[in-house]
Amino acid sequence: MEPYTALQQQLFTMQDLKYRDFHSRLLPGIDKETIIGIRTPILRKFAMEFRKTEESRQFLKELPHQYYEENNLHMMLISAEGNYEICLEQVKAFLPYIDNWATCDLPLPKCYAKHKDELIFEIEQWMASGKTYTIRYGIGVLMRLYLDEDFRPEYLEWVISVRSEEYYVNMMIAWYLATALAKQWDATIPYLEEKRLSEWVHKKTIQKAIESYRITPEQKVYLRSLR
Repeated sequence: MEPYTALQQQLFTMQDLKYRDFHSRLLPGIDKETIIGIRTPILRKFAMEFRKTEESRQFLKELPHQYYEENNLHMMLISAEGNYEICLEQVKAFLPYIDNWATCDLPLPKCYAKHKDELIFEIEQWMASGKTYTIRYGIGVLMRLYLDEDFRPEYLEWVISVRSEEYYVNMMIAWYLATALAKQWDATIPYLEEKRLSEWVHKKTIQKAIESYRITPEQKVYLRSLR
């Protein structure tokens, strides 16, 4: 597969084949030929300069992309958008094209932090979308932004109400719950005590929580008793 646009040619100048071989093993289901092999710090540096160009605005309209790194670049450009309304419009347009966990889990737009009241309604819709990486993205936003002062117990209900056979959805549910145990133990622990999760999510949540440095030794002992 040969690059055929000026942007793709630029991206291929940053290619690291050894890194591609390594990283492709972390992305099962993604065709290795669609992975250029660009280390994230290098791509992020390129994104900072690229976003200043008119070409970048056109690039955001050209979906779907051909290469994994183009998707990551797309997400990086969105994350740098300071206008919440524009950012949200771009996120909604791009979410259906995300096809892997790494693109999905890139850092969130900074503008989200100042619009949590509006954003929570979008999160609820994403989680109800039925689309693997849109659901994962929604749970990820909820985990990163709403487990501290903006936490509400009903958000836990939203997450455990998600039913999916998809590994990358269930892994995010477990990641969310393990993080919730670290930050909102009293609200979260009953879901494990009452066995309200699927067996796989239950075990994975406990595993990830036990691996966390934010869970106390005493809490870890108790979690092991709930396996």
